[in-house]
Amino acid sequence: MKITMIGAGYVGLVSGVCFSDFGHDVICVDKDTAKIEALEAGRMPIYEPGLQQIVAENVRDGRLAFSTDLAESVRDRDVIFIAVGTPSRRGDGHADLSYVLDAARQIAEHVTGFTVIVTKSTVPVGTGDEVERIMREANPSADIAVVSNPEFLREGAAIDDFKRPDRIVIGLEDDRARPVMSEVYRPLYLNHSPLLFTARRTSELIKYAGNAFLAMKITYINEIADLCEKVGANVQEVARGIGLDGRIGAKFLHAGPGYGGSCFPKDTLALVKTAQDYESPIRLIETTIAVNDTRKRAMGRKVIAAAGGDVRGRKVAILGLTFKPNTDDMRDSPSITIIQALQDAGALITAYDPEGMDNARKLLEDVTYADSPYVAAQDADALVIVTEWNEFRALNLARLKAAMRTPLFVDMRNVYQVSEVTRHGFSYVGVGRAGG
Repeated sequence: MKITMIGAGYVGLVSGVCFSDFGHDVICVDKDTAKIEALEAGRMPIYEPGLQQIVAENVRDGRLAFSTDLAESVRDRDVIFIAVGTPSRRGDGHADLSYVLDAARQIAEHVTGFTVIVTKSTVPVGTGDEVERIMREANPSADIAVVSNPEFLREGAAIDDFKRPDRIVIGLEDDRARPVMSEVYRPLYLNHSPLLFTARRTSELIKYAGNAFLAMKITYINEIADLCEKVGANVQEVARGIGLDGRIGAKFLHAGPGYGGSCFPKDTLALVKTAQDYESPIRLIETTIAVNDTRKRAMGRKVIAAAGGDVRGRKVAILGLTFKPNTDDMRDSPSITIIQALQDAGALITAYDPEGMDNARKLLEDVTYADSPYVAAQDADALVIVTEWNEFRALNLARLKAAMRTPLFVDMRNVYQVSEVTRHGFSYVGVGRAGG
């Protein structure tokens, strides 16, 4: 099928590339000329394992192209996906739909023949109705069907998630779109991926409800971790004990410094705002947001307490800056708040991250960046693991101990066993484990 993806950001690029890998003819459109030129030259604007190779293969085979010309790219296409950003709107926290609606207007002006218009961006309930209204207003003769098809991609595992999804949700009001969308995802039938057709508004809400539930699950285990520290229990064993219950499940029960990234913070806030607009407030999610925001700052205080209550003029080495491993995404990363809390207390920060340092430089001031964990740890009074990159899972503890001025090891992801670290002469502090 002939597919156009409007937006070559994280969702649009990964989705478009994977569709081309299925055998579809795909054009990825973005108004950022520098981004498109980089993609045409084989340079990726984001870090995602495996992405560069798949882009190169499909460009070579003629199934994937990049363009800044929206008008030309939407003519005579079967399906047009809108995959532009929906950040939190400044001032009120609602999802900013300006990019989505602007794309809809432009598409309407140039679309030809029957075309399925798909909102891939994460959008509040009712956005599909507004997209359809705007498009019909801009071009009353346009023959279109507007569909909701939310994405469920995890950064760092997006390609595998796209090709082996738990579910594919498609919300529609025009039955003509059903066979078209079935054909778009037909290559996944061999993987027995469940294709769930719903009403459009239901589809839009599924995305928000799913992300909010996962955010709540993370926040829940973090609060249980705090209780574990007080009562002398081990949160990892608690998580395993409750996660073995099939009704609960083990995923997203890993205690840490709080959630961040491009989805959970903005999606939980947008859901809360939508619920308030409809006079159906979601108190659990409101509390989840508040607890998560507070936790990040509290993790900074945790480091200060571990250092004896005073970090002024002392060097703290931060390992991991991105909100999760295998991405360069710094959006709402816990490391930002933690570092700022430490700096407010007078600490000197040195940091290392395998992929996130370029983006971190845009967000953090007065941070020294190192080219390895061991350089970051040199003469440090505390070392803090914030993001659990694989290369941090087997650090040479003897080498770290020799490099540091004060052997304090703060493990915010519980990567290490207490005994393993303490036998190398460190003082160890974890999350949700009494005495470390």
